[in-house]
Amino acid sequence: MRFIKRINTTAAVLMLVILSVSSCTTIKDAPSGVPFVYRNEVKIIDRNIAADERKTLQENLGNYWDDSLYANRVQKFLVFTVLDKPPVFDTANISASIAYMQGYLQAQSFYNSALKDSVRIDSSNKNLQKTFVRMNIKTGKPTIIDSFGYAFDNPDLKQLSELHRKESAIRRGKSRLTRTVLSTELDRLTGIYRNNGYYFLRKNNLIAEVDTADAALLELTLDPFEQAVKMAEVAARRKEQPTAKVLIKERKNEDSTLALQDERDFDVFKVGRINFFPETKFTDIPDSILLHTGRFTDVYTTPRRGNISIYQSLGKFHRRPILEHLYLTPGELYNDSMYFKTINNLSSIGAWQQVDARNVVRGDSVDFNFFMAPALQHNATVDVEASRNSGDYLFGSNLFGLALNLSFKNRNVWRRAIQATTALRAGVELNIANSNAPGGLLQTLQLGAGQSLVFPRFIVPFERIRAKNYNNVRTVLNLNASYTDRKDYFRLRSVTANWGYEWQHGRQAWLYRPLNIELYGLDTLRFLRTAFSENPYLTKAFNTGTVISQQVSWRYTFPNRRIPGTNFFRVGVEEAGALAGLIPAWRANIYRYLRLESEYIKHFDFRKTTLAMRGFAGVGYNYNRLDKFGKTLPFFKQFVAGGPNSMRGWNLRQLGLGSSLLSDTSSTFRDRYGDMQLEANLEYRFPMFNISSVKFNGAVFTDIGNVWNVHRQEELPNSEFSINRLGKDLAIALGTGLRVDFSYFLIRFDIGFKLKDPARLENNGWLDPWNFTWRNNEFPATINPLNERPMYRNNYALQLGIGLPF
Repeated sequence: MRFIKRINTTAAVLMLVILSVSSCTTIKDAPSGVPFVYRNEVKIIDRNIAADERKTLQENLGNYWDDSLYANRVQKFLVFTVLDKPPVFDTANISASIAYMQGYLQAQSFYNSALKDSVRIDSSNKNLQKTFVRMNIKTGKPTIIDSFGYAFDNPDLKQLSELHRKESAIRRGKSRLTRTVLSTELDRLTGIYRNNGYYFLRKNNLIAEVDTADAALLELTLDPFEQAVKMAEVAARRKEQPTAKVLIKERKNEDSTLALQDERDFDVFKVGRINFFPETKFTDIPDSILLHTGRFTDVYTTPRRGNISIYQSLGKFHRRPILEHLYLTPGELYNDSMYFKTINNLSSIGAWQQVDARNVVRGDSVDFNFFMAPALQHNATVDVEASRNSGDYLFGSNLFGLALNLSFKNRNVWRRAIQATTALRAGVELNIANSNAPGGLLQTLQLGAGQSLVFPRFIVPFERIRAKNYNNVRTVLNLNASYTDRKDYFRLRSVTANWGYEWQHGRQAWLYRPLNIELYGLDTLRFLRTAFSENPYLTKAFNTGTVISQQVSWRYTFPNRRIPGTNFFRVGVEEAGALAGLIPAWRANIYRYLRLESEYIKHFDFRKTTLAMRGFAGVGYNYNRLDKFGKTLPFFKQFVAGGPNSMRGWNLRQLGLGSSLLSDTSSTFRDRYGDMQLEANLEYRFPMFNISSVKFNGAVFTDIGNVWNVHRQEELPNSEFSINRLGKDLAIALGTGLRVDFSYFLIRFDIGFKLKDPARLENNGWLDPWNFTWRNNEFPATINPLNERPMYRNNYALQLGIGLPF
């Protein structure tokens, strides 16, 4: 109860502050002495629709005021509002707004809505006569589709439609009659027809005929009183639940000049000849190439039927990657999906910078000519990275990181469109604030090298897989080596190699690595050995061994249903040592664990602002029974929190574990790694101002979460996850930030305050806003008797990031 009370009190204080400031509205360039539009409001007064839909309708209807009645309010710095150049109020403009709003409501299936305006003018100030315009709307009930079918003259179209009827999103008696529903159905049918040979057919060749008349009125009767009763009954039914009948038909074109084209629209075509020109230059003219195909000296034609040809002169590309990404078959019905799949997959390989097509109709066939402009085969890049661990801007102890990345890429290895990348990396971390600190100026040195090969197909040992239902199919081989020298703490050497497959299916993206091998060598130095004496649990996390694992990752992206925005969901699984650990000779030197993580990101994109939410959960379980590996994951596989993309009130690796204080009172090594992490983030983004083409945007955010161990450890009390202690262990940050958007990249500055810090001894971890200090008080020596130095924790953190955090 105390935890909930503290949240409610803090929230109430923040809400009062925000409300008191946000009530301020500045008026710029208002007309003097005449009524002007000060505020618009849309209010739906009936209650026959759900509360969330009513709220969405009111927000969207606010965008349909006529420009002459729209009060342009711009939000500045989240809480200040500016009314810029409000228009003069004129009652004649209300009718236009009513028409716009009725059109929108009809598009949302409300065909019986009633709109009534309400106007109030505040003339207390003769120079500023504020006009409040309100639109009261009674939407009525939405119109439901109670009958749905197809009425094609062409029997093949009707048969195809009925065959795929179950795929329709329209449900009789449930689906609303909206333009979006009808348009989606026409798009679906168009795709089906074009995938079955209808090359010329487009969406505008179809029409959805809607009939809202009641069938009872069509029954003839000579009794006028009986007819009146029927009409009354129909009116009552329509009021109770309006319905409509929908028929999908061919659009009849009355223009005789288009008769020939109309006939071709509903003709079926087959795939004819297919020609590839993989060495096309940007300056080449396709028509000229087709007229002079005899100039090519290297021509490959399929042996069975000469319907597929590849024209080259320099022989830069082997035929295999081209034919493996061809999904059209000569002689079969034209398939629109396979046509675009061919173009998209050839473009995604990387060997070609641009892929265009020129199609020619020949009788009842279509010939396809693909013009492929090669990308630059070799290129080298040099990147410089800079970062700053900015937890102590006010009190020193800053770490400045600098890294140099070199990469060399070959986009066409062995003429088979294989992508090869060689990368070199060198980085340092400097203590620029205090070169006399332990370790001196140079805190960390990192060297790395890597080689990757990306094959544009599945490579499996037993049989060939032609992934006709997948996109962007790849087989990836990675080899990497790195060396990290953290001065006077440790030296870490690693070599990793993995073999895996990547592919996409619709909105889903998969990564599977059946074999991942990681070799590590670790030297512990004097400061880390000192940390071992203060935090004995570290001796089990910092150990050496071999990882033999397999990894699976699944990503799914999909749009919101009502408010514009996107959703991103990711799940990752890594299993190590399950099979290799059964071999006695290997068992003593390999890690055995299961590691799971999932992430969900959701965006609501409003007219000028964005609400972004993120949730993350990860857990790892070490089931190796050897004491050498302890009960935790190796530290390079554990979870960490803090930094510019996580809990932004803390520096990187400076939050956790749970509510344990041992790491906070360590005199040397204060990094923390855990086997479990929970985190939730909420961020509201809004525009501020522009300088030339550079956009300055702002954000307010909150981060909630922590990291824990899975197993209880006596030497590290309160570090394990416990549902009973979750309220105490959760850390909460509040903050704001500035985003400088250069279009091609974005720089982010954030400041986060520790609203609730599990390591804060006073006030049950909560920040006292009335007695705010930049630092916590000194930890008592009883927490860690081995540390004789006074230790403090900051109540804030400054973060520098590139790109948005999520």
